[in-house]
Amino acid sequence: MTKKGNIRRLFPGGNTSLGFYSHFDHIIDVKNANHVFFVKGGPGVGKSHMMKKIGYEMVDRGYDIEFHHCAADPDSVDAVVIPELKIAMLDGTAPHVEDPKYPGAVDEVINLGDYWDEAAMKVNRKGIIENTMANSHIYKRVYKYLPAAKLIHDDIEWIYGYAMDFVKVNQATKALIKEIFDGIEDQERIGKKRHLLGSAITLEGHVDYVETYVGPMDKVLYIKGAPGTGKSTLLEKIAEMAVEKGYDIEIHHEPLVPDKIETLLIPGLDIAITTHEKYKQYLALNLNQFLDQKKIEQYREELDYSERLFKQLINDAMKNLQKTKKAHDVMESYYVPNVNFDGVNELRAKILDKILSYAK
Repeated sequence: MTKKGNIRRLFPGGNTSLGFYSHFDHIIDVKNANHVFFVKGGPGVGKSHMMKKIGYEMVDRGYDIEFHHCAADPDSVDAVVIPELKIAMLDGTAPHVEDPKYPGAVDEVINLGDYWDEAAMKVNRKGIIENTMANSHIYKRVYKYLPAAKLIHDDIEWIYGYAMDFVKVNQATKALIKEIFDGIEDQERIGKKRHLLGSAITLEGHVDYVETYVGPMDKVLYIKGAPGTGKSTLLEKIAEMAVEKGYDIEIHHEPLVPDKIETLLIPGLDIAITTHEKYKQYLALNLNQFLDQKKIEQYREELDYSERLFKQLINDAMKNLQKTKKAHDVMESYYVPNVNFDGVNELRAKILDKILSYAK
């Protein structure tokens, strides 16, 4: 009996203080891919279902796969990747519009719009347009709350940063880097960087799948620290050292401020360095030890207020995201009855056969 493959669950993009932020170009290296399918079509036509069915089929055949989840609705997937075969299927619709870079040579467009009854869809024209606009208005509110939350978070970071002894932080960072790379030889190459989001702000709350990509690593190092204590900067320095030594890295960014790092993987060394509290038992460095508590107390009232306000703004953003589920369900009610799913299933079988042809 074939041993089942493993599943990594990731976020290629998300709702951030900068709006929808995408790392879709890091889902797969298209230049080195064997085949990339770009799946087009409206809501409810079966894009996510098709990708998940193919993904699970490949897992049952013993292949490791990656599910790249949708930040709007984490029950859906925006992509599936089969690393061993260098094959991916990507959702090519808004807001993560992706188009073939090497059509015919690598890329193929799958248009599920070929399987809907256009005449029947025209009957629902008014409802589709109105509901699409209503959903857009919800996201406009989300992208007001998240930047506001980021501004408040900046204030929290400023207070902790004011109280921080960064000379000691730099010393501790150098010591940790030395510990990680002591005796590690250079690979005589420049390592590659892969960027993803570590978690997502979704209609289901703050969601992550950290167990699927940190959990399998042989060594895990947890970095503890309040906002503004230098966790992301520390991870950046470790990342740059790994790349200089020729090791590929995978960077998982924070969902609110996507230029900050939440987790760093160095697969070649089988090491994960993370700020995620799920791995606090693997404490490697507590940056809070370098805080001047007297300075913190000077701003205790302001800090407590900002932390409450920050949580409220994030919750408001999530409540608005929950409204998108209702809007999406209405859209599906227009599309689903008018889709030829027998035809879609036949197409899925043909795509699976094409994928398996690369395994021979």
